[in-house]
Amino acid sequence: MAKKQDQGARTTLEEVNESLSTAAQRIEENKKYIYWALMAIAAVILLVFGYINWVKKPNEEKAITEIGNADLQKLQGNEDEALKIYEKVAAEFSNKPGERAHLNAATILYGKGEYEKAIKHLEAFKAEDVLIAPASQCLLGDCYVNLKKYDKALAAYDKAIAMAGDNEDYAPAFMLKKATVLHEQKKYAEEAAVYQAIKDMNPTFIQQSGFSIDKYLERANALAGK
Repeated sequence: MAKKQDQGARTTLEEVNESLSTAAQRIEENKKYIYWALMAIAAVILLVFGYINWVKKPNEEKAITEIGNADLQKLQGNEDEALKIYEKVAAEFSNKPGERAHLNAATILYGKGEYEKAIKHLEAFKAEDVLIAPASQCLLGDCYVNLKKYDKALAAYDKAIAMAGDNEDYAPAFMLKKATVLHEQKKYAEEAAVYQAIKDMNPTFIQQSGFSIDKYLERANALAGK
């Protein structure tokens, strides 16, 4: 009986040892997986670090240098040369200096009356700044006005107005441009509504600008048959 108990005890002990051995083996195998996972994460970190330090930063520095050269050319009155550099930077870089190059190129092209080319740069331009973003949309609207694409101009002005929010200088100025386009489209009731909105929401702008809004409001209402 004691023999059977000893044998049973040994069997149990062997089972425990086997379980522990299996568990240890699994831990060792998992260690390998963990090791390789950590190596992979480290490799990704190194790649990101390398990209930031050896690609992104040098690219930004190069773009900034070229933008500075273009700005200098523009200040000296060499707009054609400045435009070439802006367009080169815009084509080669997708960073912030590249974004500014798009806007600067669009501004020069607009001044030259090359509205289609200016539009391409403005559509590629992605601004987040609370002043530059709505201004760029307004310039896009101006390009479309000159091409007599009035619906697209209105869409751009509406976007500019929404971006401007409660800016008392920007919003009413963009609204006036919108009203001018509506007048051109003979949408006099809508034109009058824009003038009324400016009058109600931005009295400070009217006082400071000296714009005779009542005269244009009366004209729009008269043409609308009111």
